[in-house]
Formats: sequence, structure tokens, C-alpha cells
Amino acid sequence: MRHRVLIVEDDHVARKGLADLLALWGYEVATAGDGAEALERAAEEPPAVVVSDLVMPGMDGLALLSALRTDHPEAAVIMLTGQGSIESAVQAMKEGAYDYLTKPLDPARLQVLLERALDRAETAREVHRLRRELRQRGAFGRLVAGAPVMREVTRQIEQVAPTDATVLVLGESGTGKELVARTIHDHSARRRGPFVAVNCAAIPETLLESEIFGHEKGSFTGATGRRPGCFELADGGTLFLDEIAEMSPATQVKFLRVLQDGRFRRVGGQNEIVVDVRVIAATNKSPAKALQEGALREDLYYRIAVFTLALPPLRDRPEDLDELIRALLDEINERHHRAVRGVDEHALAILSRYAWPGNVRELRNVLERAVIVCPGDLIGVAHLPAPPAATPVLVESPADRAAEDVQLQIGTTVDEAERRLILRTLAHTGNNKTRAAEILGISLKTLHNKLNRYNRPA
Repeated sequence: MRHRVLIVEDDHVARKGLADLLALWGYEVATAGDGAEALERAAEEPPAVVVSDLVMPGMDGLALLSALRTDHPEAAVIMLTGQGSIESAVQAMKEGAYDYLTKPLDPARLQVLLERALDRAETAREVHRLRRELRQRGAFGRLVAGAPVMREVTRQIEQVAPTDATVLVLGESGTGKELVARTIHDHSARRRGPFVAVNCAAIPETLLESEIFGHEKGSFTGATGRRPGCFELADGGTLFLDEIAEMSPATQVKFLRVLQDGRFRRVGGQNEIVVDVRVIAATNKSPAKALQEGALREDLYYRIAVFTLALPPLRDRPEDLDELIRALLDEINERHHRAVRGVDEHALAILSRYAWPGNVRELRNVLERAVIVCPGDLIGVAHLPAPPAATPVLVESPADRAAEDVQLQIGTTVDEAERRLILRTLAHTGNNKTRAAEILGISLKTLHNKLNRYNRPA
């Protein structure tokens, strides 16, 4: 792709020499002798970058910059100035110019600035596209955002997606942290690169380092060959690390180094590998609590929390329930080759009253089960989970609710109370450990550790 550069220079000889040089570098070049003519050329075909003299008769560089900011906000502007007007060039940067160069021009410096300015212009175009998509669709892809709290989330995604900043996504289990990470990736300059997701809580601690960094043949028992890790697989794209607070402190140190300089070694390897990866991390824990408990290193936290996104639980965005149901039914119908068109008013009333402790993930599970058992095209109350199903219970009697209570006597220790609560929750979910961990607000790894302590099979 040939990028269009508009050169604005009142000196004919300087203008032609600059145009010939940029054409030699492979740019598509347009020229103008003053600011007014430059605006005409830009209106004919918008440039990616404008290289303009600062001091010109008639409309000078600052006036041109102001007009370009209004009519062509995506164009990056590089100002050319003599030694006597550097102050004005600095003022131009404050008003939105990308950078400036002093005359006589250094070709090498100009070439570097052009490449960087093109990156900046690409980012500006991406932001413009995101804003247009928001106005037209009111959402990013599959991310439903009708509630005010979710509109704020999409506004923040709009800001951070086109950048390369590391992002920390906070939210309860099931709120859609991976979906947000994918949305950021899909609306970034890396969208044509890979998106690799890793759940740190679902991988044994002994294997997590190998999973992230890869390993060499013979580096440990079972390493029968060289295996690339997630950083290598995500090179040129985005790596999403869910439940990052479950990563061991030793692995966090190595992870921090990769974030700082983009270099790492495979487990058992000697050679350094260089990667270009954007990292998005997530946790369902409070960062303050994770820091206090030592689950998250402070230096790593400040490195990954360059930009923080907090996702609201489903109970705080009731306005989105109808749209979420429609979106999820479209997805479920496609997966199961069904044609369920919606939920009747009685079932919708029950769904609206439910607190959704498992958030959108729980809603998806409930709807998927309902679609499977629904013989027609409309989900009713009879199709919602009810005892003795090993799924979230939406329709239950007072007796059922009483049976779910955990009875404790004065003198019961905290450890014993915790044990009873965990075992009762497992019974409620039909021994579905993932679902039980979500209800209890702990990670799957933590649940497995506690069950091992109770001498229960994990």
C-alpha cells in the first residue's frame, strides 16, 4: 500500500526536491504552494501525512494545522521550520502537530518521522472507525452495551483498543473478561495477528511456566520435544492471561521481564527469544486484596495496570438483559441448529428477578439448556432449570430454598463452616466444580486445593 503524503512548501525548488525524495522512498506524493492550496489537495484525496512549512505567505503552517484538525483529523502533520521559529514549531505540537524538523532537513530523520507519523495516522483512523461503529451499532461486535455502565466500558475500549497499552480487566467470574479482551484485539492494529488466551487458574502451577514460555526437549520429565509457548504463539498479536493472580511469584518475575523488554527463554533453553506481543490480563480478585495477600507482585501489577477496565456484574446492568438474551440465543441457535426466537413474558419475569451470581456465563448456560429442551420456538417457565437438575436453579419452592441453607451452630470453626459451605455448594451444582467455584467466588485451582485438604477427590 502506497501512503499519500502532502508536501506544503512555498519555495518551488525545495518543494520539488522534497517530492522527488519521498517518491523515491515509495510514497504517493501531492504538493501545494501554500495553505489554501493544501486544503484543496486534501479535499480531493485525504493524505495520511502532511509535511508543511511553518512560515508561508497567506495561510501559514499554524492556520493550516488548525484547518486540518477540523477537516482531516486523521492526518498526521509534520512541521518544517528554520532555527528562528522553533518556538512556533513547539506551539504547533501543542496544537496537534505530530512533530517538527528544522531546516536544512536531515533525510534520515525525516524518513524515521514519516514512518512514525504513518503509525500515528493509522491509529487515528482506527479511533475514527471505532467511533463510527459505536454510533451506528451502539456496540462492539458481540459486546452488548446498552446500560450506562457498559457504555462507559465501550468508551474506554474505544480509547485503549487502537493503542499498544497493556490492559488489566477486572470483574467477577462470568462477566465477559475474555470477550472484552477479544474486542480490544479485534479493534486494534494487531487484529490480523493471533489472539491467544490462557487461563492461569486452569493450568497446574508446575506446567504454567512451560505453557507461557515454552520448553526445550528434555528440560523436564515428559518434555519429549521442543514446544513453543503462548508468547511465541501470540507474536504479532495479543496474549490474554486470565486469572493472572493465580500465577506463582516466580513465574510473575519472569513474566514481568518479558513485559519490560520483550525477551524470554524457553524452559531449559539458553537462547533469548524476542517477541512483539500486546498483553491483556484479567482477574476476578480485588487488586488491593491480591497485593495484600501476596498473590500479585506490586511491580507486576503496576506494569499490567497501565489501563484498567472494570466490568460490572450482570445484576448491575438489568437494562441489558433483553438484548443479551437475543444475542445469546442467536449464538446458541447457530451452534445447535435450532430456531428459538425468544423467551415468553413469564420466563422473562423469572430471569429478570434472578440475581445471576454467575453473570453472563450463567445466563448463557441457562439459555443453552432451555433451547435444548424447548420443543417449540419460545422458551417458557417449564424450560428453565429446576430441581433436581444439576444447573443453576431459577424455579424453586420455599422447601427447596430451605434445603439449600447451610445450618451452623455456635462454636463451629471458620474452617469447618467453609468446608460445609463448599461441600453443600458442590452438591447444589451436581459436583460441577467450575460452577461451584464461580458461586463461591474463588478460583478453580483454590477449590481443588481445598478439596484435597478435605481428602475429597479433586
